[in-house]
Amino acid sequence: MSYFRNALALRMPKVKYQYNEATLSYEKVKVSPWRRFLNILWFGLAAMVFGAGFYALFNVVYDSPKEKQLKAEKEDLLVQYEILNEKLDQMSVILADLENRDDNIYRSIFEAEPIPDNIRKAGIGGVNRYKNLDKFKGDADVVISTTKKLDRLAKQLYIQSKSFDEIFDLAKQKEEMLASIPAIQPVSNKDLTRMASGYGMRIDPHYKTPAFHEGMDFTAPTGTPIYATGNGVVSRADRKSKGYGNHVRIDHGFGYLTLYAHMSEIAVKPSQEVSRGEIIGYVGNTGKSSGPHLHYEVHKNGRPINPINYYFSDLTPEEYDLMIQLSSQENQSFD
Repeated sequence: MSYFRNALALRMPKVKYQYNEATLSYEKVKVSPWRRFLNILWFGLAAMVFGAGFYALFNVVYDSPKEKQLKAEKEDLLVQYEILNEKLDQMSVILADLENRDDNIYRSIFEAEPIPDNIRKAGIGGVNRYKNLDKFKGDADVVISTTKKLDRLAKQLYIQSKSFDEIFDLAKQKEEMLASIPAIQPVSNKDLTRMASGYGMRIDPHYKTPAFHEGMDFTAPTGTPIYATGNGVVSRADRKSKGYGNHVRIDHGFGYLTLYAHMSEIAVKPSQEVSRGEIIGYVGNTGKSSGPHLHYEVHKNGRPINPINYYFSDLTPEEYDLMIQLSSQENQSFD
């Protein structure tokens, strides 16, 4: 019985009383429906505020599963960027070695000019090219740095690829180039009286003052054949150049040009194709000359160079050594 009485008491709403001083008795407090509604409303609002505060505090202190996943993915991404940066650095070192070999070995073999650094190392154009990567905020520097490295490497690889294409073309032209490079004496040894003067500072035979001699003088009897020293095309064959008299110029391609001066007779015409060893004229004494001889010059990319370096297909080692000794003597030139 007491059990049912207690259960009934728990279900019954609590009744509040207040002391009335006027009647000196306790009276039951009556709560209006409106007051009840307000009490419920305030209680609900307080619960909501408390719940929101607690939720916010919990989110600050503890990460949600989604946030934990995103942070883990971010850490993974940063690690991958670091690995990528290391690989890019390694590739840059390898590419630098390829560029060095290309400029100083491969291109030298085929006498091609090295690619200038300002082309190899040129930057990537475009204003604010990497502005769209700023959205990564705290990690933007890492992303931008890696992207710049990748862009720079891609451009260097493109330039190197083009260079290798050029080297490949030069390799295919190697046979033609070897046939075109001036590689024999313009006058046969058996016809030489002597090798009169070499390349460098010499005494001018007319003014008796030191002057730079841009070629080599080969003395031989008038009428001695003069040979083209490499395959090419005759660019000039006349006596219109002051001092040279009857002379021939041959464009061999690949930056080479040879000049043969003071001829007694010219045997070729402008635009004529000639082969190495073909007779192009005969030794004479025309122009500014002090005796029958051939003045011979070799030009590379518009500059005169020492012809002594270009007799490798015509002389034995002993003959070449003697030629070097004779050409180095500071004697008087013949023109």
